[in-house]
Amino acid sequence: MPLLTVGHRGVMGVEPENTLRSFRRAEAEGLDVIELDLHLSKDGELVVMHDAAVDRTTDGTGRVDELTLAELRGLDAGLGERVPVFEEVVDAVRAPLQAEIKDAAAARVLAGVIRRRALHERVSVISFHDAALRETRELLPTVPLALVTGRSTPTAPERAALLGARTVSCELRHLDAATVERCHAAGIAVLSWTVNTPAELSRARELGLDGVVTDLPAIRRAVSPAA
Repeated sequence: MPLLTVGHRGVMGVEPENTLRSFRRAEAEGLDVIELDLHLSKDGELVVMHDAAVDRTTDGTGRVDELTLAELRGLDAGLGERVPVFEEVVDAVRAPLQAEIKDAAAARVLAGVIRRRALHERVSVISFHDAALRETRELLPTVPLALVTGRSTPTAPERAALLGARTVSCELRHLDAATVERCHAAGIAVLSWTVNTPAELSRARELGLDGVVTDLPAIRRAVSPAA
């Protein structure tokens, strides 16, 4: 089977990250799944942004949780794009979504949206934080979970099993064959991030991974040239 391809913050290598433009481009390029990041605004809205502050990805300054949605809407997130909320992404594309949450509070708000919009089969919840995944599992017993890991990748199989996560998304440079084998033996799928070069894609294939997270449409075309 071909590798699953996950568009990282849309296709952030060629479009402004975590914007509707980036998500639409990821879908048009044929990425199998679209990954995005979630924070809560000052007024409790589920805002799509990676960093805790807006400084790197917009023309504004300040922490997301200290700005209202109206204030966030006034910022330029790149090429005139505005900072979206989660439900706008749900409506803008049809692809499956990986929603990365940063804390338990965001998990609770996301769970409410998933229940209200009946997104249980379309959205998987991913996080570096065990507490956020535990909260999600309690609120949404059937929604797929994925544990994201960096330096802690060697412990991924055991942590994922305890959390009820059937997928791990691991930083490629910290991933080795033994960890992949332990995951697969436990029935846990393995993705790696971030795969942007032919050498990194070759390594992912060598490790027998189930999928890759990429910033670039070219990786999607390399995985499935005829698609």
